[in-house]
Amino acid sequence: MNAPHPAKVAGIDSTLPTPAHTAAPAPTPPEAPEAPPVTAAPAANCPPPPNAALAPGALLQDRLAGWVSDLTTLHELTERLARRDTLDAALTELLRAGAALVGARRGLLVLEPGDGLGPRRTIGLGLGRADLGHLETVPRVAQPHGELLDTAAGLSGGRGESVRPDLFAEDGLDPRHREVAARLGYAASYALPLTTRTAGRLGAAVWLYDEPAEPEERRRHLAGLYVHQATEHLARLLELERTRACMATIAEELLPSRLPRVAGVQLAARHRTGPRGGGDWYDALPLPDAALGLAVGSVTGSGPSAVAAMGRLRASLRAYAVMEGEDPVAVLSDLELLLRLTEPARSATALFAYCEPALRRVTLAGAGHSPPLLIGERRTEFAETSVSAPLGMLACWEAPSAEIQAEAGDTVLLYTDGLLHRTGDPMDRAFARLHSAAASAPRALRHDPGALADHVLRTVLPDGLDSADSEDDVVLLAARFD
Repeated sequence: MNAPHPAKVAGIDSTLPTPAHTAAPAPTPPEAPEAPPVTAAPAANCPPPPNAALAPGALLQDRLAGWVSDLTTLHELTERLARRDTLDAALTELLRAGAALVGARRGLLVLEPGDGLGPRRTIGLGLGRADLGHLETVPRVAQPHGELLDTAAGLSGGRGESVRPDLFAEDGLDPRHREVAARLGYAASYALPLTTRTAGRLGAAVWLYDEPAEPEERRRHLAGLYVHQATEHLARLLELERTRACMATIAEELLPSRLPRVAGVQLAARHRTGPRGGGDWYDALPLPDAALGLAVGSVTGSGPSAVAAMGRLRASLRAYAVMEGEDPVAVLSDLELLLRLTEPARSATALFAYCEPALRRVTLAGAGHSPPLLIGERRTEFAETSVSAPLGMLACWEAPSAEIQAEAGDTVLLYTDGLLHRTGDPMDRAFARLHSAAASAPRALRHDPGALADHVLRTVLPDGLDSADSEDDVVLLAARFD
């Protein structure tokens, strides 16, 4: 494979429809319209068909059929790409469709935004993780896509491309590139930049050929049109992913970075944020007299405004808990008054629990919130709490408190409604599923509140629903009494 080979035109992938007419173009008569850039010309190394000499009308019909076929193919591929609503899925689809257009079997796509804000990713088509690792050892300037990522061709938003029809025939081929190409079994490459006029450079896509080859002009033009449209879609998905990551970071920063250590109780929390950023929150803070305050809540709405409201509400509750935490009803009453005065158009649910670890006693009050779940060695039951309205719904909120007497080894599980809503079941079935998940927890997991919370998440939300994109946030806060 180290000997040079004569270049040939890349084959056409069977998944790509080809024009029904393949007549070679004859000289265009004066009255014929100028042909658009996407032509139905045959491969350069194929002899002209016997019916090459056609009447002007037949020639025009032949060209129009080729154009329609090309545009239909382009439309189908872009429609399929538009249905990919996540960045990773769109990257994979672009690489696969591009391989069909240029007649390649393998390839890789490097996502490397020019603004340096990330994310950075490399995905392969027909290449394993080890193969991608070998390619990364090739000096960047010698890689098929290196010049597109580092030169003006990759930054200007133009058509710039990299065509290397016979790598082993090139003078001065990088020795490491030669070694990797021989190891992976490719002898030619074709690369296009991923650029837009507004977002600039996003990365580059490379397709690899097993033998010396290059795509013909018609296929290169089609691939360029497709990649241009696909990159616009990628730019939108990239901005969406950055926004989601930013919202998730802000939400996490507004929540406790670590849970306090209080004698007599072990704590664990799990938090899943929706794609737009939601208003679910939790808190745990030490209080005077060796007590502990636990809180979970949810602010209506989603997005930046809900996240900001959640942060203000949580900070206010901490202040009220320090001043009068032994009276959970007073804490929520103060919080309701603050919410009604500062954000009259918003409502929230909340639950605050005043824990005395030495006595294993929990006094709690809830405002429109689901009841805690008590999980012990011999019992799994929902705590008895009174029905109450969410904060901000009534002119004056008030509800009686409830008391839980835990035993050694019992875990009190607080959670938000997102855990129930993500199941997609009616609320009565969702509560039954939660109870069954807690009751079925193996005995070994009940000694670790974190392991117990993970078990509940996986059981209530199977098939990855606990981490899938959803409009609902999920919060679990588990407190196990020694």
